[in-house]
Amino acid sequence: MSGPAEEVATGCRVLAAHGHSDLVWGHLSRRDPGGRGLWLKAAGYGYQEITPGRVVHIDRDGQLLGGEGRVHLEYPIHAEIMAARPDVGAVVHSHAEAAVTFAATGLPLLPLGHEGTLFWPPDIARFTATGDLVHNRELGERLAEALGDRNAILLHQHGLVTVGPDVPTAVMTAIFLEKACRMQLAAAATGTSYTWSGEEEALAKRERCYGPRQLADAWAHLVRISS
Repeated sequence: MSGPAEEVATGCRVLAAHGHSDLVWGHLSRRDPGGRGLWLKAAGYGYQEITPGRVVHIDRDGQLLGGEGRVHLEYPIHAEIMAARPDVGAVVHSHAEAAVTFAATGLPLLPLGHEGTLFWPPDIARFTATGDLVHNRELGERLAEALGDRNAILLHQHGLVTVGPDVPTAVMTAIFLEKACRMQLAAAATGTSYTWSGEEEALAKRERCYGPRQLADAWAHLVRISS
């Protein structure tokens, strides 16, 4: 079984292959299985460059517990969400362009396709307290509060955050969110009306399309094609 550094490195490479790279910015974390802080992508590298040796082990205050490398300034995104949400085992933050653009429109994120059913109903959570970096505990706590018990949040003028019980779920949720935003932007750009699933259908599709077996198969596929 792979360790947390290997899991983070694999997740980073998958994110790089699916529209989440932004030079050296963006990060993925995994809760330490022993309860000692979290494992985080090291600063100064792009998602596609991450190996297990470029993953650091830190505590809630961003202090190194293991590994070599610099700690991202925005580590409070990960530390404070995990502190507030015992169910969260992994956190993604990226600057996916479709998510940033979609957030700026103010439109509700609707289930035009399967992917949108993961985020509606109700509408996706949004963080509007600042478009600046989440660089301290106070902002991290406010972000965690805005996220609530949801699986994703749009950071206006900034990017996205997705969470899950494990790295595969958090990473795939980020991929699905970027695609849902991109699809709705494309529909809106036609200048015509468009349709989406109603609440009952959306909730049914959420369970049918994204059950444990489907997600496990999808993750295995993503790892194969991103290696």
